[in-house]
Amino acid sequence: MTTTLRRALLVLGLGGLFAVAPVPTHSAPAASQPTVTSERLATICSDCAIVDSVKSETRKGKGGAVGMVGGAVVGGVLGHQIGGGTGKTLATVGGAAAGAFAGNQVQKNVNKTTVWLTRVTLKDGSTRTFETGASPGFRSGEVVLVDGGTLRKR
Repeated sequence: MTTTLRRALLVLGLGGLFAVAPVPTHSAPAASQPTVTSERLATICSDCAIVDSVKSETRKGKGGAVGMVGGAVVGGVLGHQIGGGTGKTLATVGGAAAGAFAGNQVQKNVNKTTVWLTRVTLKDGSTRTFETGASPGFRSGEVVLVDGGTLRKR
């Protein structure tokens, strides 16, 4: 064997050895959620709760006739530009159907909203989530007052 061939085999052999050798992985410790202890719950008023988390969530809006009709018209016009005879009719109908679907999806994206979900632990240890249309301004660990279906600063 030539020296070049031996070196190539050695490199391939070592490469194969490292390819099957386990590679140690280290994961960063997960950021722990603050836990609400029964001792802390005992110190709050009966109508109070402790905020566990506040997060925002974007939701698609509702589609409707405006998006569907507008999309159908545009799709029908574009579909009519294609083909001739029976093919033109099929392309117009297909374009209108596809346009109605696309217009509905566009309207859903245009009407999307952002809501804030505030999860709290009540004095009895149970949890409840409150939804608002604007940032509530609470921080995790903060004590808040539960007033019916809403939360207020204490």
